[in-house]
Amino acid sequence: MSQQPPPRAVPAIFNEGERRGAPSVAIVIPCLNEEEVVRSSLPWALGHGTAVIISDGGSDDGTVEVARQLGARVVVGPPGRGQQLNLGAAATDADILLFLHADTRLPADAIAVIRQAISDGADGGAFQVQFDDPRMTMRLGAKLINLRTRWTRIPLGDQGQFVTRSAFNRLRGFRDWPILEDLDFARRLNRYGKLTIVARKVITGARRFNQRGVFRTIATNWLIWGLFFLGVSPDRLAKLYRPVR
Repeated sequence: MSQQPPPRAVPAIFNEGERRGAPSVAIVIPCLNEEEVVRSSLPWALGHGTAVIISDGGSDDGTVEVARQLGARVVVGPPGRGQQLNLGAAATDADILLFLHADTRLPADAIAVIRQAISDGADGGAFQVQFDDPRMTMRLGAKLINLRTRWTRIPLGDQGQFVTRSAFNRLRGFRDWPILEDLDFARRLNRYGKLTIVARKVITGARRFNQRGVFRTIATNWLIWGLFFLGVSPDRLAKLYRPVR
């Protein structure tokens, strides 16, 4: 695999809640040139009353400035979602980490639901999903994703993955891969801990489907996953997956 420079060191920040009360939760959002998405979606994350950390991969638009103006903490390092997620996690010592895509919105009771899942014995988990597009094809796509998630127990990053600090440390965080770091993390959590799929749904952006086409996007995703399970490296598979802005 190609080597990338290590992320910029960031000192741990004070705990995000009272140790003697409910476990603290921090939301970590990786970004790269997501100014407009951050402007519209970040207030939803901040509205949950917990710390929000934007882990920026070197944006050259207004992502960092907008995030700071809205009240999020910002850490900056090299691009790469796995690296960015780890950098954001290092910027807080919260008991529970919730990793969220910039264009994903949480249900109103998300933090309470996560705390309950952890209290019930889970080491981590994720939500079910629906898209911000009302078309029948997207509603059907969401149902298939939720069915796949319940069957495989492998939720992906756009489903709001969460994990206890202890489990995150035990797994040594996300791998520094160009893609599929979320799939790999869920698989490892399933092996070494208890992963739960909560009944609530996050609302995530359908922009990749809108820009690339629904069936083309689904076919590409399944091709990438199939090749990955056959042993093709994420570095090679990244060439099939072009980012959408």
